[in-house]
Amino acid sequence: QSLGVETVQPASCKASNNDFSFTVGFKDLNESLSALEDKDLDALMADLVADLNDVEQRTLQAQKTNSDNQQSTVTQPSTGLDSGIGSKSSLCVTFSGQFGDDLPPPPPEPDLDLPPPPPPPPSEPLTQEEREAQAKADKIKLALEKLKEAKVKKLVIKVHMYDNSTKSLMVDERQMTRDVLDNLFEKTHCDCNVDWCLYEMYPELQIERFFEDHENVVEVLSSWTRDTENKILFLEKREKYALFKNPQNFYLANKGKNEIKEMNEKNKEALLEESFCGTSVIVPELEGPLYLKEDGKKSWKRRYFLLRASGIYYVPKGKTKTSRDLACFIQFENMNVYYGSQHKVKYKAPTDHCFVLKHPQIQKESQYIKYLCCDDQATLHQWVTGIRIAK
Repeated sequence: QSLGVETVQPASCKASNNDFSFTVGFKDLNESLSALEDKDLDALMADLVADLNDVEQRTLQAQKTNSDNQQSTVTQPSTGLDSGIGSKSSLCVTFSGQFGDDLPPPPPEPDLDLPPPPPPPPSEPLTQEEREAQAKADKIKLALEKLKEAKVKKLVIKVHMYDNSTKSLMVDERQMTRDVLDNLFEKTHCDCNVDWCLYEMYPELQIERFFEDHENVVEVLSSWTRDTENKILFLEKREKYALFKNPQNFYLANKGKNEIKEMNEKNKEALLEESFCGTSVIVPELEGPLYLKEDGKKSWKRRYFLLRASGIYYVPKGKTKTSRDLACFIQFENMNVYYGSQHKVKYKAPTDHCFVLKHPQIQKESQYIKYLCCDDQATLHQWVTGIRIAK
């Protein structure tokens, strides 16, 4: 793993509705729409109709404006060239007509006195279940047509639940993670505590992370490849907001264990207010030895790293921890932090307490992915949480 500022990033591109897949976790759009609950499908149709009505109104207004502009425009006089073209066209028509006069007339159609076709057999009345299935099929067919015309990207996602079941949800590009969580709370009737989260999992890279509450879900999922095995999970993770329950474990980790253990609720509130309610958010000043995976190898080097608001820095060999000697390892722009899973087996990491830094659009193994390993789980959570705050 090279040490230096990461400047080369994959180019990001916004997918248009023409190449947007509309689904995550399904083989096609028809399957995903069929998995939606009836009330969600009805809500989708209402949104699509409203969107298209808005587009039609704007189109009519634009056409009216263009028509008014054309009427006020002075008509240019026709040139001789135009009239010449017109006369040539007339000659062509006359020419083809002369050929037509030379051809024999077509034979008259035979007057066959055929009996009328038999009437279709009377159809048996549909059962209530068949009528409901037919009604849903008609809605899905209409939704398939209107989705391609919609001005707002909409996506049907499959969410894996805590009990190994799945839920199908329709999300659009205006929704943040918090909105999707509220929708899931309503559907699952769970206790709605702050530990519930959307969780992104990459089986191929064996990495995973929280969706932050302010993240745009469709934007994140649009970077997934069509054949992806990535998953979205809905589960409880205490690590998501552990910072707000015990801020001393992250901000005072290097200031002695006694102070951490003895902090009361009032002091916790004061520490949080100091860290988050000022003119800018304070990033925990973490530092310590971490293991770094080398480029293209399953070997790891131990380096001394420091977390700062702008990125992660390291102490070059033979240098000191003073600011002028520090070298930039990575900056936080266009970068997400993930927990590594089973990297001790996959990459021969010194421990299983690994975290990974990568650009959101990197979906497969890449030289631009950074792998770091901690000595213990507490250190891992401190670094991952600190990076989430800095971002």
